Amino acid sequence: MELFDSHAHYNDERFETDMDEVILNNFNNGVKYTTCVGYNLESSKKAIEIANKYDNIFCTAGISPNDLNEDTLEEIKQIGELAKNKKIVAIGEIGLDYYWNKDNKEFQKQVFIEQIKLANKLNLPIAIHTRDASIDTIEILKNIMPCNKKGIFHCCPLNVELIKEGIKLGYYISFSGVVTFKNAKPESAIKQVPLDKILIETDSPYLTPEPFRGKRNDPSKVEFVARKIADILEKDYEEIASITLENAKKIYNII
Repeated sequence: MELFDSHAHYNDERFETDMDEVILNNFNNGVKYTTCVGYNLESSKKAIEIANKYDNIFCTAGISPNDLNEDTLEEIKQIGELAKNKKIVAIGEIGLDYYWNKDNKEFQKQVFIEQIKLANKLNLPIAIHTRDASIDTIEILKNIMPCNKKGIFHCCPLNVELIKEGIKLGYYISFSGVVTFKNAKPESAIKQVPLDKILIETDSPYLTPEPFRGKRNDPSKVEFVARKIADILEKDYEEIASITLENAKKIYNII
């Protein structure tokens, strides 16, 4: 059974000592494709370096709302140059985070908009990070700066209204290990998503699914996200694995 982890961070320092071993193990355990996601300039460069080394790993470049600084607008220009690499499949992760950052909301919105402009220029989808910022995220995507190639709500909050609005706009919804957490109650959120818009991810090394919480996450554990979704939707695990694989290939334009 082949799986596609649509959002992971092999470029995180926690994979520095054993990344090659982990990647081989993941591939042997059925994770045939992974997207290594950038979140600032340096991590985007590292994501490209990793993706260029492995045929089955793709990557993104972008600056997340939790990685802004006084040079961010200039760094977006450098992201644009990086994103011309053939292994880049999206601009991201980009978006809004009012949970960790409440004092720079206007700057977050400006940076989000500028990176959507970049995605439109390069004809790429976007990978969206949104936390406690659903209304502004949807407002930008719907009325201020729509993304021509749409994209993915990565590690999508279990917010039914956000999911409904995202789907109306044509976006894919990606679920992480959060759906396996004991107090998550993900059923209503998952059932809102049409099968042709659902994705799975680990966001590794973060958000390790049950029963491995407390340990470093890695793409091999995306299986547990797929199994949880299959259980909630009363589908075969193999069907969900296949559907999410094809959905990821489609949004990332991987042939």
